[in-house]
Amino acid sequence: MKNFYKQFVKEEFDENGVLTKFELDLKDNFNFAYDVIDAISEKYPDKVAILWVNEKGEEHSFTYKELSEKSNQVANMMLDHGVKKGDMVMSVLKRHYEYWFLAYGMMKIGAILIPATNQLMKKDFVYRFKSADVKYIVATAEDKVPEHIDNALLEYDGIAEKFITHGCADGWIDFLSEMEKYPKTFDRIETRVEDPMLLYFSSGTTGYPKMVLHRYSIAAAHILTAKHWHHLDENSLHLTVSESGWAKCAWGKMFGQFICGATVFIYDFDRFVPANILKMIQDYKITSFCAPPTMFRFFIKEGLESYDLSSLKYSCIAGEALNAEVFNKWYEYTGLKLMEGYGQTETTVIVGNLYGMEPKPGAMGKPTPLYQVEIVNENGEPVGVGETGEIAVIAKRGEHPALFVEYYRSPAENENAWRFGMYHTGDTAYKDEDGYFWYVGRTDDVIKASGYRIGPFEIESILMEHPSVLECAVTAADDPIRGKVVKATIILTKAYKDKAGDELVKELQEYVKGATAPYKYPRIIEFVDELPKTISGKIRRAEIRARDSKK
Repeated sequence: MKNFYKQFVKEEFDENGVLTKFELDLKDNFNFAYDVIDAISEKYPDKVAILWVNEKGEEHSFTYKELSEKSNQVANMMLDHGVKKGDMVMSVLKRHYEYWFLAYGMMKIGAILIPATNQLMKKDFVYRFKSADVKYIVATAEDKVPEHIDNALLEYDGIAEKFITHGCADGWIDFLSEMEKYPKTFDRIETRVEDPMLLYFSSGTTGYPKMVLHRYSIAAAHILTAKHWHHLDENSLHLTVSESGWAKCAWGKMFGQFICGATVFIYDFDRFVPANILKMIQDYKITSFCAPPTMFRFFIKEGLESYDLSSLKYSCIAGEALNAEVFNKWYEYTGLKLMEGYGQTETTVIVGNLYGMEPKPGAMGKPTPLYQVEIVNENGEPVGVGETGEIAVIAKRGEHPALFVEYYRSPAENENAWRFGMYHTGDTAYKDEDGYFWYVGRTDDVIKASGYRIGPFEIESILMEHPSVLECAVTAADDPIRGKVVKATIILTKAYKDKAGDELVKELQEYVKGATAPYKYPRIIEFVDELPKTISGKIRRAEIRARDSKK
């Protein structure tokens, strides 16, 4: 099982064991559900694929054989209920293990899965149903999800069947009990590696979510994620925190981890409680862990010394830029260096600190060998060392197996994203003399003040090191003299809640001046109780700017 993944890739390494070449080598009919889940099931039927635990302490484990059989039952069931190849099937399943049964069952049919978060409301469902022509839905009974969906269906009549789990509701079919009526075997339906397989609604920080369409090849592309970034093997027990509605679930517990033969640990929870996650790592002896920097900040504030994290052998970070202070504190306690990775809903790991690399605290890493990555100016030309530009992937639209196919039904978005023979990520960075990329911000978020270009992340990182700052967002604000100035919108920690005022503003301004070029300091500081965020938790700086412009 150790080298099972190698049948799908061609790779080379340097003398230090760092990956230098990585190319997909897939058959025309590659299908993850058949060629990975079923194939491993035949050779290693008793190997545990999933270990699932919820907040109540309930546990379920599923071997590769059981995962294969249950996805077969789902495929048989959904075919019987009318699902056809190419149909759009939405899931709203949180971190329930039923998600994995459904996902692989839909791959076997050739239907297109649309994962969605349980945080959606009626209007969100209406928009998604109509945009993608959703025909079937499988949802949790928790969090009033069926109620929001049923209300949305008053404005959309395209749903043929509704399936429910973790409870019941009128007019819904019980997913698990219905599934058990069907055979555990399934005859392969031929799909092509370039067929559409997965569609995500991206949680952009401006405008309506875009529909990101992926083909079957993206599953194998995540070998890079699991093997060379998460550094997994058949002995690993890996925890990625993401809920199933987000692309980070595909990154961390849906594809590459299984190809490497690892066991995926799923902690099904509703509210993020740092102590609970740390206890899971301690009690279940997690060996590999991946979460966004915000969670690591909360772990540090919780007190790492109260937990035995000695089982951890590797830790990765993604989802937002990493503050060097978080890197240093985590390393100080665990002895593990946080290996940052950067990518998007549209990609796998574009830039990262792969196994064997020496990470620089706060740096994104280097371009991964699956992609040709450049930092470019507005004309699509590469910029020099130390110069800020947009991160772009050199590739033709629809031809790279590890990039999304297109923004579904969005010709204008596609034209904007694919210019000068490359995919434009919308994120800016600069490259140092060693080839490491350093994140600056979204293209729309870069601040142009007094002739300078200022990246919000740098200022946010400095502010986050001050004990008074729990969360912050740095934006541009109008100024009658300078045109634009730097503004910091800050949520204070509990200890500083009653200290908000001019004295603390001055202290924070001097703190930034002491850590970077003085012209970058925030001339305006506003203390707030919350920051505007997308459903996935990304700060909506555009909303802050819009509010300020109306004042």
